[in-house]
Amino acid sequence: MKHRTSQRSSIIGRTAGRLGVLGGACLAALAVAAPADAVPFSSHPGRGVAAFADRATTHANRVHPDQYEDSFTVHELGTVFSVAANNRATAVSTGCSSQHPCRSIALSFQIVTMAGDDVRLNATNLGRAVNEQCPGCQTLAGAYQFVVSTAQPFALSPAAKSQLAAVHRRLDALDTSNDPVPVVKQRADDLAAQVKAILDREASSAPRGGAPGLAAKSGPSVTMHRHYDGAN
Repeated sequence: MKHRTSQRSSIIGRTAGRLGVLGGACLAALAVAAPADAVPFSSHPGRGVAAFADRATTHANRVHPDQYEDSFTVHELGTVFSVAANNRATAVSTGCSSQHPCRSIALSFQIVTMAGDDVRLNATNLGRAVNEQCPGCQTLAGAYQFVVSTAQPFALSPAAKSQLAAVHRRLDALDTSNDPVPVVKQRADDLAAQVKAILDREASSAPRGGAPGLAAKSGPSVTMHRHYDGAN
C-alpha cells in the first residue's frame, strides 16, 4: 500500500524534426461537448498559435467507491507556428477501508495534428494517482498524447475519424468492465497502439514538401507520449 503516490516528471518539451520548444506559453482550457460514443474534434484554422488543455479526473470515496472517467479529444490545427498542448489524468481515492476499497481510474487521450516546417511545441502530458488514507484502494491515472506533424496541412479522413470513434467507444466501455487496474492499464495501452497505427496510416498519406530547401525536414511524424501513475 502506498499513500499519496505521485510522479511529476512527465512535463515534456521536445524537439523532433520540425518541432522546437515554446517556453512560457499560457494554456487555455478547451471543453467540447459530444455524445459518449463520439470523438470531440476541434480546429483552429488560420490562427498560427494554439493553446488547449484536456483532462480526465476521478475522486473515489466511501459514498462513491467506484469512479471512472476518460477523455478522448482530437485537435486538428492546420498550419501553425506555435502550439501549447496540455493533457492530464488525475485519479484520487480517499477514506475507503481495506474491507471496502475504492477504485478510481482516470484516462485521457489527446490527439494533435499540426502542419509547418518549424513549429514550436510545448507539450505537457501527466498522469497523477493519489491514495489518501485508503488502504487496498486501486487508483490509476493514465495520460496519452499523440502529436502528428506534417509539412503541409491535412485533414483526417472520414475513415480515420470513424476508427478513432470506435476506439473511443472501447475506452468508454472500460467503465463497466470491473477489471482490476493492471488489466485496465493493458487494455488502455492496446487502444493507444490502435490510435498510433491509425495516425501513422493517415500521416503517411499527408501532402509532402515544404519551402524550398526544407525537403529533408518535411516528412510526416507521429509521436506518442505516455505517462502512468498508480497507487494500490
